[in-house]
Amino acid sequence: MANEIWTIKRCLEWTKEYLAERGEEHPRLSAEWLLCAATGLARIDLYMRMDETLNAAQLETMHAAVVRRAKGEPLQYITGSTQFRMIDVACAPGVLIPRPETEMLVEEVLNYLDTEVLSPEAAARQRVELPWNDEVEQARKAEAALADERATAERRAANLTAADEAALGGDVLGSRAYAEELADREAEEAAAQAAEAEAAEAAVPELDEYGIAIEGADQETVSAQDAAASAPAEPRTARVLEVGCGTGCISLSIAWERRGHVTCTATDIEPRAIDLATKNRDALGLTSDEVAFSLTNLVSSIPREEWGTFDVLVSNPPYIPTDVMRSLPHEVKDFEPDLALEGGADGLDIFRRLLNAAPYMLRAGGLFACELYEGALDAAAELCRQAGLSDVRIVHDLTDRPRIVRAIVTEPKQRQ
Repeated sequence: MANEIWTIKRCLEWTKEYLAERGEEHPRLSAEWLLCAATGLARIDLYMRMDETLNAAQLETMHAAVVRRAKGEPLQYITGSTQFRMIDVACAPGVLIPRPETEMLVEEVLNYLDTEVLSPEAAARQRVELPWNDEVEQARKAEAALADERATAERRAANLTAADEAALGGDVLGSRAYAEELADREAEEAAAQAAEAEAAEAAVPELDEYGIAIEGADQETVSAQDAAASAPAEPRTARVLEVGCGTGCISLSIAWERRGHVTCTATDIEPRAIDLATKNRDALGLTSDEVAFSLTNLVSSIPREEWGTFDVLVSNPPYIPTDVMRSLPHEVKDFEPDLALEGGADGLDIFRRLLNAAPYMLRAGGLFACELYEGALDAAAELCRQAGLSDVRIVHDLTDRPRIVRAIVTEPKQRQ
């Protein structure tokens, strides 16, 4: 293979046919992924540079990748990365590959943070009674009255015929000439009143001979009242706890998409996961203050003083029921880690432990959200209700399968 001339086009077609013969479900797409990884080109660039020749190093990389894929190894492990929402994350054997369903879990968390933590609906602004409010109101009423008089005069004038005007005389109230003159005068008066009202509302300060505003006690009081009424509440920094972080895709996406407004603490029991997640964090330019990873079992490493301070506890825990594990596709069952997949007889072993921890980790009103096996969502929702959580909901994925359970902790607990 290395002694022949292999263009991008030839390599793409050969790989597609080779993988198709070995049962690859999407052989062309797989061939494109592998070629992009081997050449460093974007997918669209492959089709713009079809006649370019692969060098020896690219051919060697491509050959090894095709052999691995033909054995069923996931593309993400072979290419070493995948896209997740707005970020690219490195992938490696021993760590669960991110799925599209998990992107929806992130979306649920972000929606909650946006509506309940970062940008809570501000209370309706109440009108402050300022010294000139009565004057402005009177001016507005006068303006409205003048407008009504003008409209009445115009209607009266419009109903007069030329004969009526001649019979009544030019100086009679109600003639068209008089009505037009009255309307013009009233329009001028209304405009003047409106200008005065605007000036009053604008509260232009009095200036001294040098053009500097003269400060007075009344003016300072008014300014303070107006500022207090108009100043929005400062958003606070949200705190997210993720259990079982894997590649770190959940915490990293949340921190990346709401940078400066969210800090994440993420745990995993697998050292390879912590190492990979840290690598992904560094590649994004995020700091340990923004996303902190911890090697531990569930929430064991969370300091006691941080209990009850989190706004969200989110997890994509191992959730495949034991019996279902045997029927998983070859590339999942034989390549991805069982530790990140199997969730016990009903798929809820780890979920139950997380549910038990949630009231201790979350503040009042905090969100508990988990991605789970489609056949276990009803049972998980019922467990949430029995645990005293409120607003329990089941969210469906893009294929309309139940996938996420979310609930609110209304009564946090404190362990003695």
